[in-house]
Amino acid sequence: MHPLLALPYAALALTADALARLPVRSELKAWRAIQARRGALERLTAWGRNHRDATRPLLWMHAPSVGEGLQARPVIELLRARHPALQVCYTHYSPSAERFAEAMRAAGSADVVEYLPFDTASNAVAALDALRPTALVFAKLDVWPRLVAEAAARRVQLGLVSATLSAGSGRSGALARAMLGDAYAALDAVGAIDDADRDRLVALGVRADRIRVAGDTRYDQVITRAAAVDHNGAMRQPLLEPLLAPLRSTRPTLVAGSTWPADEHVLLDAWRRLHRELPEARLIIAPHEPTAAHCAPIRRWASDCGLSLAALGDASLSDATPTPDPDVLLVDRVGVLGDLYALATAAYVGGGFHAAGLHSVLEPAAFGAPVLFGPRHTMSRDAGLLLEAKAATAAPDAAGLADALRILFTEPDTRARAGTAALAVVRRGQGAAERSAALVERLLGLG
Repeated sequence: MHPLLALPYAALALTADALARLPVRSELKAWRAIQARRGALERLTAWGRNHRDATRPLLWMHAPSVGEGLQARPVIELLRARHPALQVCYTHYSPSAERFAEAMRAAGSADVVEYLPFDTASNAVAALDALRPTALVFAKLDVWPRLVAEAAARRVQLGLVSATLSAGSGRSGALARAMLGDAYAALDAVGAIDDADRDRLVALGVRADRIRVAGDTRYDQVITRAAAVDHNGAMRQPLLEPLLAPLRSTRPTLVAGSTWPADEHVLLDAWRRLHRELPEARLIIAPHEPTAAHCAPIRRWASDCGLSLAALGDASLSDATPTPDPDVLLVDRVGVLGDLYALATAAYVGGGFHAAGLHSVLEPAAFGAPVLFGPRHTMSRDAGLLLEAKAATAAPDAAGLADALRILFTEPDTRARAGTAALAVVRRGQGAAERSAALVERLLGLG
C-alpha cells in the first residue's frame, strides 16, 4: 500500500472496529454490518483454541457476500470430498451472507463460519494466530491489504478464485492500485474468469506468472442446483418437493427474482399491460429484500389491478390444502429463488433498473429459461454472453418489457430457441470448479 494511504486506511479500520464494540442498535444496513462484527475475532479465537488441529491443513476461504459465496462453495465442496482431513474456515463481509454461511456450516462444508473482522493490523495478527491457515483464498476480487501482508509474512499461501474485474470498475483507477496493488502482487495463484479479466488483473498488480484462466465457478454451482429439479418442477431431490409441488401450474409463468422497487415500477406496469391480453399468465415475484415494507406496494398493486395474490408463506400454499393458483405469487422469504426458477416460462432478473446493478442471470439460464432484465447490465459479463447468444432481452422500459414477454409467452418456438441458447451458455462455463479446486489444492500442498 502506498505510504500516503497507509495512515488513513489504518485510521478508518480502527474506527470501524471501535464502532463495532459500541452497544448501540440500529436497523440501518450499514450499521448492522458494523455491529455484526462484535465478538467475531473472539469467536474465531475460541474456535482456534478448541478445534484447530495443527496436524491437518486448513483452508481459510473469504467470500464477501452471497454471490462470491456461490463461487466459493463448489470449490470447497470438491476439496472436502477429496480431502476429508481438510479443515475449512469460511468468512464473509455482508450481513446478507450470514444465512448462506450458516447453511455452509450446517451442510458440513465449513468447520467454522464468521464475519471477517475489520482489517486492522492487530485483528489480522490475532486471526492468523488463531486459525494458522495453510492457505488463505479470496473469491472474486476483494483482498484486504493488512490481512494479506501479515499472511504473506508468515508464508501462508495466498489465492484468488473466479477472479474478475470489469472494464469500467473503479478498482482500475490509480487510487485503487495504490491501495491494493501490493496485496494483489502478493497472491501466489489466481484463477481468472477469462482472458480479459486476466489482463486487467495483471494491470491491477497480480503477477503474470501466477495467473491462469480457470473460469467462473458459479456455472458449476447453478448447473448442480438445477440438476436437482426437472424443468416442469418435478423433483429429483425429495427435499425440494414441499417447496415446488404446491406451486406447479400449467399457466405461463414469469419468475421475477431479486427485484428492487425501481425494477418493480417498470415490471408491474409491464405486467398490467400484458395481463389485458394474456389473463392466464402468472407472475412469481421475489423481492431482493422481502420485508413487509417492500412487499406492501406489491400487494396494493395486485389489489388495484384485480389480481389474486398469495404469499409463499401463506398457509393456503401448504400441501394440506388444494393447490391454489393465484395470479401473483409473492415470495416473502429468502433462500428459495434459485429453485423457483424451475417453474419459469421466462425469467426477469432484477437490478437492471437499480443503481446497484444486475443480479445473477445464471440461475434462470441453468433451467433453460429465457432471461429478461433492464438496461443497466453492462457490468455483467454473464448478461453480455446471454445477449450475444440471443438468450436474453434487455428491456429499456415497461412497454419494451411487455412486448418481449408477449413474444416469449405466445411464440413457443422463439421461447424454446432462447431457452436452449441460455442453457448452452451455462454449460459452456462448466469445469471452472474443477480447475479452481486444483489451483487451491496446490496452494494447500495437496495437489
